[in-house]
Amino acid sequence: MTSASATLPTPARLAGAAPASRVEQLKSRPRRPGEASFFFYDAHFKADAVKVLPGEYFVHDEDLLIMTTLGSCIAACLWDRQRRVGGLNHFMLPEGSGDSGRYGSFAMELLINELLKRGATRSSMEAKVFGGGAVISGMSSLNVGQKNTEFVLDYLKTERIPVVSKDVMDVYPRKVCFFPASGRAMVKRLAPAQGETVVAQDREAAAKAQPLASAGGSVDLF
Repeated sequence: MTSASATLPTPARLAGAAPASRVEQLKSRPRRPGEASFFFYDAHFKADAVKVLPGEYFVHDEDLLIMTTLGSCIAACLWDRQRRVGGLNHFMLPEGSGDSGRYGSFAMELLINELLKRGATRSSMEAKVFGGGAVISGMSSLNVGQKNTEFVLDYLKTERIPVVSKDVMDVYPRKVCFFPASGRAMVKRLAPAQGETVVAQDREAAAKAQPLASAGGSVDLF
């Protein structure tokens, strides 16, 4: 005889519980090293979204909104036009000590390798590049934004990944929105006066996400 308890509906079935939203599913998913994890619903775009902080990246094959805010930093949006998968990173300086997504050389490797794991190929990738603004008054002699911009463009040229559009340098901080399944990217130039605020937020986020290595050769972030 079959036990009566085996046929009783679970509380979830009785209540008709709805399946978890995509944002909830993404929040509960294990996070890879350097992968963005700040998920939310964006009311303006009416879309599930993830915010990429300094030193982070995110790759997806659905039109989840990937967004970030940049000062002198760079965001590279890479998209495979055949596989229709894409991703975005956010790095602060071209080079530095240790393996950290805050540095361009490692950030680009993280992003490309994750795309390759998702079935992308270098021959069908294309790039859109944003950021590199001279956003802090009195700091133009350091040319951080220019160095970041030159680095990423040289890197992509070496990797033979064509840059199909870019909005770089000048004096503006920027908000970037990227839809990885379609490859669509949008950029909003913010008021130059917001530049120092953006950089301060970047520094705070980077310090929380990935502390600087104690080894010699570390670079102050600005």
